[in-house]
Amino acid sequence: MSADTAQANAAAKPKEQSVVAAAAPQEGSAPAPHVVSLQQLAQHTNDPSAEGRLLEVYRLVGAGQAPQAMEKARLLTQDVPNFHLAQLVYGDLLLARTNPLQHMGSAPNELTSKAPERLEQLRVEANRRLMALQERPPVGAIPTQFIDLPPTTKHAIAVDASRSRLYLFENGPHGLQLIADHYASIGKLGPDKSVQGDQRTPIGVYYITSRLDASQLTDLYGVGALPLNYPNEYDRRMGRTGSGIWLHGVPSDSYARSPQSTDGCVALANPELQAIMERVQPRTTPVIIARSLDWVEPQALEAPRRDLHNLLEGWRVARASGDVNRLMSFYSPQFASGNRDHDQWRQLMEREAGSQKGRQLQLKDMSILSWRDRSDVLVVTFGELNQGERTGAVKRQYWGKEGGLWKIFYEGVIG
Repeated sequence: MSADTAQANAAAKPKEQSVVAAAAPQEGSAPAPHVVSLQQLAQHTNDPSAEGRLLEVYRLVGAGQAPQAMEKARLLTQDVPNFHLAQLVYGDLLLARTNPLQHMGSAPNELTSKAPERLEQLRVEANRRLMALQERPPVGAIPTQFIDLPPTTKHAIAVDASRSRLYLFENGPHGLQLIADHYASIGKLGPDKSVQGDQRTPIGVYYITSRLDASQLTDLYGVGALPLNYPNEYDRRMGRTGSGIWLHGVPSDSYARSPQSTDGCVALANPELQAIMERVQPRTTPVIIARSLDWVEPQALEAPRRDLHNLLEGWRVARASGDVNRLMSFYSPQFASGNRDHDQWRQLMEREAGSQKGRQLQLKDMSILSWRDRSDVLVVTFGELNQGERTGAVKRQYWGKEGGLWKIFYEGVIG
């Protein structure tokens, strides 16, 4: 072993310890994330993505294999020259040949002074990527918001702002399964959007509304975009403003953006967004954006799922029976839908009760998503089909807790 190699190895080992410490599990999380060391991440060695290759570099550094790490880093920067974090890591390894590394991004002072903000952004990006990859969601767990999804909903997305991470789920015979997760950037001022132009990313329950490809966009958005239905009806109720919140790619001169660098959208590397765009379906794919995701075992949602199905069955029976007084007991006094308030909605229900004439009413492909913000919220989507009819309206309801009871504060046809 050469003196340079020995010095590089010695400089690399303390860094692995500091990275593991930075990714320690947070108190109060339930269930606890699955925490692994860099050495235990060897199963990612064959991950062909740029992030997987970067992780392999870190694993080799942690194992004291600096020459191998340096070669992997060199090849990564060669293959993905716009991956700025990979360039920084490669520079770290080159610098370690002559000087012990004090921390990530140990650039010479003359360079650090020229771009201190950008260097700090890359350090944060490195820590976010490592934290998310070391602190894995519990195997088989799902975010608490996904109470129930019908078989017609093939995929679902959840974004954890605190980890700069997007999780993609596939909905199959055994329920939701996590199939991919990716580093993602959010708004410059973080989450919790409230007004137009505040450079924050909204938090809540949303749906993809359409798909835009690169030919329809400028280079800023990369390979495409998936617009979301922000502001949703709960956002409007809370007085939130703004529009144009998308999941989108990044400019061609970058592989990724820093963790907080958008005007409120969620941005991903172009290859990763492309893979998502090829899977998800507009109108049916839900997107949860949370400050921090809470993960639970699927069976933990069985009781609330059962209770909510019973609640919705009560609404269905009241709707089908034509008993308007009973039906309106499910609606909030603050109900609003378009230009109709609670009293005008009652008048509409009275007119429709006459045409119902006791016909059976079926709710199909029901989706139930929950949200906890300033209050508890449910977003319920279903197809409404009357007996004797071949097609029906697709409706969405927003429910809120009032005096401990669930009440509908919005209902509308979406398809």
